[in-house]
Parts: sequence; structure tokens; C-alpha cells
Amino acid sequence: MLYLAIVAIGGASSVASAFEWSDNAIGWRYGTKFREPFVEPNITKNILSFTHADGWKYGGNFLNVDLLLSDKNDPKDCDNGGCSGHAKEVYVVYRGTLSLNKISGKDYKFGPARDWGLTFGLDWNTKNDAGYNSRKRMFVLGPTVSLDVPGFLDVSVLALWESNAPCSDFPGGGCESRYRYNTHPALSLSWGIPLGSTGFNVQGYLNWIASKGKDEFGGKTAPETHFDGALMYDIGDALGGPKAKCKIGVGYEYWRNKFGNPYHGPAGHGAFAKTPMVRAEFHF
Repeated sequence: MLYLAIVAIGGASSVASAFEWSDNAIGWRYGTKFREPFVEPNITKNILSFTHADGWKYGGNFLNVDLLLSDKNDPKDCDNGGCSGHAKEVYVVYRGTLSLNKISGKDYKFGPARDWGLTFGLDWNTKNDAGYNSRKRMFVLGPTVSLDVPGFLDVSVLALWESNAPCSDFPGGGCESRYRYNTHPALSLSWGIPLGSTGFNVQGYLNWIASKGKDEFGGKTAPETHFDGALMYDIGDALGGPKAKCKIGVGYEYWRNKFGNPYHGPAGHGAFAKTPMVRAEFHF
């Protein structure tokens, strides 16, 4: 499914008339207070990303691929002699939206809403840490309303079908067969809003995800709140270069009950992240 989604986007990019608009970006984020469930100390991470967004005849696509590089506090290998190495993770998000306005050829703008849509997509990850070795697979589907603001502000109500097949290297750990959590709902907001002609824009997302039942080890999961927001500045335009090509800024991530792990349970405060970071993006 992931392969087909990426191929579909790549194939469409070869036909210029397929897109009404498109934007690609390479990004970097850095922070020293990332957290992971069951890991006590703060973790320093460098995150490299590729992002693609487009609009086409009947809707739009969004694809983001993150490569997350941890420091030694998120180790790669553990045995009875201790832990070593730095974990690496690849996390992929794809979302496609079908637009009611575009499909119907009519304008269904009403009140604060300028369009209505159906969103579908997936999350996919792989990580080589010693503690959990996540192999997440998640499919999403639900309605979306696009609000009438400069830039965009989308609000979605989604059903989530999530599974995982972790493989721990910790002493006493082991590999688990693929486990499917209960289907559960989520409220998702995403935005990218310019602040007038200042060169600044605010961007990010907020997900509230309901409990997904019991985890693969029999423990209860908890509702999850994940906010990732940034204030970015168009430094390229300010220096006389092309507009909206090079941006720098600051961000903040708030992640309570990360991946559904209750932070007041065995996962500890590693399941509650409050992470300031610096960010940079180059668009092409």
C-alpha cells in the first residue's frame, strides 16, 4: 500500500498537467528534549525530512518522510553488559483528500467552511531501537472540512486502523506477531497560515487520538494528544532571493501519552514529551 501510494505520486509528477500546483521541501529539525516511552532521560534528535504536497483535479496529496536520528540515550542495542549505539527511525505519513467542490464542479462554501472532503491515507514506520523496534502500520479514513483562512486550516475526523509487530532486544524481550489494536477515532487539525506580509507563517498539526484498547502486552492504552507547531520565517525573500524557498524558525512539540502509552504507568515520563526545537526548510 505504501509503495503504491508513493508510486502514484511519483507517476503523477511526471505529467505536468496532473497538478494544479505542487511543492516539495527538504527539512531539518533539532531538539534536545525528545522523549520515548520507557526511556527515562531526554533524547537529542536530528530529524531530516522530505515533504511533498500538491493539488490536482479532484483533490490533493500530502507525503512526508522523516529520518529520525537519536543520540545514545535512545540506544540501538542492549544486552546484559549494557546498551550502545544510536537508534534510527523512518516514519512515513501519506494523506490524500478528495474535494467535494472539485468533484462536483460546484461551490459548497458555507459559513467558515470553504470546502468539504474525504481524507484517506496511512502511517508507516520502522525503528531499530533496543527497547521496542516499532513496525507501525496504520490506515486512516474520514471526512474533512477546509476552513476559509489565508493559507489552509483543515479539520478531520478520522477512523484509525493500527497494528504493530515490535521486536525488542532488551534482556527478556523478543519479537511479537503483528497485533491489531481496536479501531479508534481521532480529531486531526493541520494548518499553514501566513501572517500577512511579514514573511512569517505558522504551520503544524494537532491530533487527539482516542484510546485504542489494550496493547500487545495486555496493558490499557490511553488517549493521546500530539501537537507539533512552528513559527517560520522566509529568510530567502528577506535576503533578496526567491520567495517561499528557504525558511528558518522555531518549533514546539507536545506529546502526551505518546503512542497511547499512559505516562503515569510503566512507560513513565518518557511518554510525555515537551520539546522545543529549531527548524529549517528548503522548498523546490
